[in-house]
Amino acid sequence: MTSLLSKQGYADVAANLNLPNQAFIDGRFQPALSGQTFTTLNPATGEALTEIASCQAEDVDLAVASAKAAFDDGRWHSQPPSARKAALLRLAQLLEDNSHELAVLESLDSGKPVRECQTIDVPETINTLRWHAELIDKIYDSTAPVGAGAVTMVVREPIGVVGLVLPWNFPLLMLAWKIGPSLAAGCSIVVKPAKETSLTTLRVAQLAIDAGIPSGVFNVVPGGGREAGEPIGRHPDVAMVSFTGSTDTGRLFLKYASESNLKRIVLECGGKNPAVVMDDAEDLDHVAQHVVNGAFWNMGENCSASSRLIVHEAVKDELLARIKAHLSEWRMGDPLDPDHRLGALVSQAHFQKVKGYLDQAITEHMQVVAGGDTHAGVFVEPTIIDGVQPKDRLFQEEIFGPVLSVTTFQTIEQALELANDTVYGLAASAYTGSLRNALRLSRGIRAGIVTVNCFGEGDASTPFGGYKASGFGGRDKSIWAHDQYTEIKTIWIDAS
Repeated sequence: MTSLLSKQGYADVAANLNLPNQAFIDGRFQPALSGQTFTTLNPATGEALTEIASCQAEDVDLAVASAKAAFDDGRWHSQPPSARKAALLRLAQLLEDNSHELAVLESLDSGKPVRECQTIDVPETINTLRWHAELIDKIYDSTAPVGAGAVTMVVREPIGVVGLVLPWNFPLLMLAWKIGPSLAAGCSIVVKPAKETSLTTLRVAQLAIDAGIPSGVFNVVPGGGREAGEPIGRHPDVAMVSFTGSTDTGRLFLKYASESNLKRIVLECGGKNPAVVMDDAEDLDHVAQHVVNGAFWNMGENCSASSRLIVHEAVKDELLARIKAHLSEWRMGDPLDPDHRLGALVSQAHFQKVKGYLDQAITEHMQVVAGGDTHAGVFVEPTIIDGVQPKDRLFQEEIFGPVLSVTTFQTIEQALELANDTVYGLAASAYTGSLRNALRLSRGIRAGIVTVNCFGEGDASTPFGGYKASGFGGRDKSIWAHDQYTEIKTIWIDAS
C-alpha cells in the first residue's frame, strides 16, 4: 500500500496537477458541443479548481453512439476473457502508479481528507478492479439436464451500453464498484460523475486508454442531473443504468425507464442506519471506536453511516463518555493535511442542509452532548444529540453529515422496533456478547448489510445494497454485481 506523504508533499502534488476538464468520448477529451462549462470548486477553500465541460443531451447522444459502435463491432466484449482481464489489471496498476495524484484530485474536488483518500478510497478502488478482473475467466456458464435429444446451454452475454451515474461522496470508489463488473462483463459504458466531483472519473478514463481498453468503450459526460443524467435514463440505446445517490433521484430513473425502453435499473440509495448496542456488549471502548468511525467517517457523508445510536439505557452514559473520548482523535481542518480525519462538506448547499438539522436540534432544546458548532461555512464538528425520539426528523431523515442521534431502549424487542422504524434498509450494526442476541438482531433488522460487533461494509467479495427505499434491482460488489450487467440466454440445440 502506498504510504502517506507529508502535508508539504501533498501540497507539492496539488501544485503540479494537470486537471482534466473536458468530456471523454470515443477515447479522447473534447469540449461539450455547446461550448458550455461549469466551475468546480475546492469546497474547503471556495476557490475555483477549473472549468469543466457541461454536457447536455447532445453530448450524451454522442457518447452513447460511441459506446454502441464499440459494443456492436465487439472490439471489447469479443476479446478473449484473458485479454479483458489483462487490460483491467493494467488499469489497476496504472491507478496504483498514480495513487498520490488520484488521492489529491479526490480531496481537492470533494473536501474529503487526503488521509482517507490515500489509505481507503484509492487502495479499495484498485482492489475492486483487480477483484473483478480476476473473476472474468472464472465465471462458468451452465448446461441444463434435458436428456439425450438436445444440448442446452445457459450463457451470460453483456447487456450492451450501460449508464453509470455516480454520487459525490465516494467518486473514485463508486466508479470502481460500477466499472469493475460492467467492463468485466464486456459492456460499453457512459459514466456521469456527480457535478461536484468529476475530476477523478475523467482521469481514470484517460488511464483506461493507456491500459489498452479500446476507444469508445469508456465514455464520461460531466454535467448536471437534468442536463446529462436524465438523457442517459431516457436514451433508447442505453440497456441498463446503475445509479448511486438519493432515493428521490433514484425514483426518477425508474420513471425514465418506464417512459422509454424499459431499460434495467439498479439503484443504491439512501440510508438511516442503526447501531444497536445491547447491555451485554463485552467491550464498550471497542464499541465506541466503531460507532465513532461509523458515524463520522467521511464527515458522515456516507449512505451506510451509523447515524442512529440505539443503545440500552443501562450502558448509555458509559458508552457516550467513551465515544466523546475517542472524538479527540478525529481532528478537523485542511483536507490536504494528512493529520486531519475530518474535512469539509462537499458544498455550501449541503452545508446549509446539515446546519439546518443542527439549528432544529437547538430550537427544540435537544441535548447536544458533543460538537454542534460549524466553522468557515463548510466544516461541521462531529455532533452527538441525545434524547432523540422516533418521531423526530433527526431519527427519520438522512442528514448525510456528521450527526449522531441517540435513542435508548430497554428490551431487544424495542431495539428491533426502533432499528426498523425507517423507510430505509441499507445497513446496520449490532454490538452484543451473546450469540443468541447477535443472531436475533442480524436476522431481525431489515437491512441489506448487518455487521456484528463492528462497523463495516464487507469487502469486494460481499454484495452491497439495501432493502426498502435504500435499493432496487441489484447489488454492487461481489459476483452478484456481474449478473446485473449481463443477460441470460438459453441456447437449445436439437440433437434428435
